[in-house]
Amino acid sequence: MTAALSTDQLAERHAATLDAALDALRTRAYWSPHPEHPKAYGENGTLDAAAGQAAFEALRERRFELDQPGTDGWTGSEVSPYGPRLGIEYPHADVAVLLPAMRAAMRPWREAGPRTRALVCLEILKRINARTHEMAHAVMHTSGQAFTMAFQAGGPHAQDRGLEAVAYACAAQSEVERTAEWVKPQGKREPLTMAKEFTAAPRGIALVIGCNTFPTWNGYPGLFASLATGNPVLVKPHPRAVLPLALTVRTAREVLRETGFSPDLVALAAERDGEGLAKTLAVHPDVRIIDYTGSTAFGDWLEANARQARVHTEKAGVNTVVVDSTADYRGMLSNLAFSLSLYSGQMCTTPQNLLIPRGGIATDAGHKTYDEVVSDLAESVRQLLSDDTRANALLGALVNDQVKERLDAASRIGEVALASRAVTHPDFPDATVRTPVVVKLDGSKPDAEAAYFSECFGPVSFAVAVDSTADAVDLLRRTIREKGAMTVSAYTTSAEVEHLVEQVCLDESAQLSLNLTGGVYVNQTAAFSDYHGTSGNPAANASLCDPAFVTTRFTTVEVRRHP
Repeated sequence: MTAALSTDQLAERHAATLDAALDALRTRAYWSPHPEHPKAYGENGTLDAAAGQAAFEALRERRFELDQPGTDGWTGSEVSPYGPRLGIEYPHADVAVLLPAMRAAMRPWREAGPRTRALVCLEILKRINARTHEMAHAVMHTSGQAFTMAFQAGGPHAQDRGLEAVAYACAAQSEVERTAEWVKPQGKREPLTMAKEFTAAPRGIALVIGCNTFPTWNGYPGLFASLATGNPVLVKPHPRAVLPLALTVRTAREVLRETGFSPDLVALAAERDGEGLAKTLAVHPDVRIIDYTGSTAFGDWLEANARQARVHTEKAGVNTVVVDSTADYRGMLSNLAFSLSLYSGQMCTTPQNLLIPRGGIATDAGHKTYDEVVSDLAESVRQLLSDDTRANALLGALVNDQVKERLDAASRIGEVALASRAVTHPDFPDATVRTPVVVKLDGSKPDAEAAYFSECFGPVSFAVAVDSTADAVDLLRRTIREKGAMTVSAYTTSAEVEHLVEQVCLDESAQLSLNLTGGVYVNQTAAFSDYHGTSGNPAANASLCDPAFVTTRFTTVEVRRHP
C-alpha cells in the first residue's frame, strides 16, 4: 500500500508532541496539547462551532459508510437522551470475514516499530481533535452529557487520555526493542557468542467494549494502547452510543490508509438489537485483549470466561466521602454540591456515601451537627441548581430509564434531605433532566446498609450517620475492600485522621483526595498526572493509565543466532 504521508512527515508533525507527552509522564505536571475551550477551534483545519454542528446534523438519518470487510447488513437504533432520534445506520460485520482481515494487517504494523506506530496514532488523534465540535454533539446526543462537558470530556480530555496511553506504550516498548551481542568466556576455549534481537510483539486482536456514558473518554485509553503496541483493534460500541466511536474508527482507518498501512487495523462492530455481540467476540480465539467499562456483572463474566484474552475492566464501586472536620465549611459544601450534581452523578467517580459523625463536626463556622451538615449541603445543591439554565448546563440528561428508576426509588429508602426536581430543557423538551436527591440514613441499621453498601448509579447520594470518625474510617475500609471505589474523599483538620484515611487507601488501593474546597473536584482526573482507578480493588482491575495498562498488550519475543 502506497503511503501518502511518510514517516518523515509524521515525525515533523508529531515528534515534538510525543516527546512532550513522554516528559509529562515523568514529571506528572499539567500538560495538554488539546485546547479545551470551544473558541480555540475554527482555524488551522479545525471545525468551528457552526461547522461542527452542521457536520453532526449531516450524519443523521443516513448510513454511516465504512469500507471494512465483511459487511452483511446495516443496524442502528440510537435515540438521543435529549429526545431526537439519530436515525443513523452502521455496517454490521460478519466477524468470520472481518477478523481474518484484521489479523492479516498485523505484520507490517508490527514491523513498523513503536515510534512509527506512536506517530501514526498521534496523527489519528490530531484529526479527531480537529473535529472536536462535531464529536461534542455526537457525545452529547448519545450520552446525555451537557454540551460543554461533552465537548471537554468527550473531546480534548478523551484525546489527552488516548495520547497518554500512546506515550506509555511507546516508552514501554522502547525498553524492549534492542539488539545485544552476548559473549560468554570459556576459559581456554573460544567464547560462546550469540547475536540476539528482542522485539515487542503484539498479542492479537484487541476488543474495546464501549460504554454509554463516556464512549470516548473510557474508550480511547484501551483503543490507543492496543493500537500503539501493534494490535488490531475491533471497537464494539454500546448500542446507544455508537456514533462517537464510529467517527473515531472512520478517522483511524483514513489515517492508516494514508500512512501506508491497512485500514483493517481498526474496525467497527455495531450490533443488532439483542444480539449480545460482546459475549460472542469476548471468547473468540482471535481476540487476545479486552477493554471494558460497565456493570460489575458483565465485567465479572468477562474476567471469568474470556480466558484467552488479557481483560481490563472498570466496573462499579461505592465512592465514599469521610467528613470529619473542615477549615472551610462553605468551600467544602460548594465543592461537594458541584461533585454530586455534575452530569447528574452519572460518573464512575461521583461520590455516593457521605459518612458524617452523628455528633457533628468541627468547622471554621463553629460546631455543626449531623443534621446541620446535611441540611446545609442540601441547600448548597439547591442554590447551585436554582437557575434552570445553569442546572441544564451542569446536569445534562439522564442517560436511560434505569437511572430515573433508581432516582425515584431512592426517595423511599430513608428521610429525604433534598428532593429531586424535574428541570425543563428549553431546547429539548423531551429530555429527562433531574436534580440530585440526598437521603439521610442511619449507618447502624442493617436495612440502611443494604442501600448504601451497593452502587446506586445516578444523582443519588446517602448522608450516612456514623457513631464516630473512627467508625467512618472502618466503614470506608470495608466498603473499598468488599465493593471497590474509584474515588475516596476526606475532609479533616486532624493530621491523625488524615493519616488514618491515607493508610486505609494505601492498604486497600484506592485513589484519595483530601480537603477539596476549590476548583478541583473528586470526580475529575487529569491525564498525564492523575491515575483513574488503581487496579487494586473490586471497582477496576486496570488503571488509566499506568505502565501495567500497556505492558500486558505485547510480549517480548527473542531471536538468537550465532553471528
